Amino acid sequence: MKALILPAAALGLLMTSGCVLSIGGDGHDDNHYTSVRAQERNNREYIATISMGTPSSAVVTHLGTPDFTDVFTGKDGEYRILRYRTHRAESDGDTSRDETTPLVFLDGRLVGVGEEAVLRLR
Repeated sequence: MKALILPAAALGLLMTSGCVLSIGGDGHDDNHYTSVRAQERNNREYIATISMGTPSSAVVTHLGTPDFTDVFTGKDGEYRILRYRTHRAESDGDTSRDETTPLVFLDGRLVGVGEEAVLRLR
């Protein structure tokens, strides 16, 4: 009987040696959440200080690739709307347009910030 206990214990050890018990998550999602919140705060702070006439290239240099971009030709020239995530509407991990602040550029220069600026284009 004792001869069977040692092999059974060794087999049990081998079968569970690759198992990992995780309680409370691995922190990966927490780190992502924290970095997204920091990016949103950075975007809000920069947008709050931006001046009309700022070149779109300067904004992209500071904020990076926008979450959404719309480009069209209007009666006054080329409009480019860059949208950057600034707040959370849903905790689903995806960025939607309603979680962004639009920056409106006319011929490469900032002419408006926010949804009201977009509405004035219509």
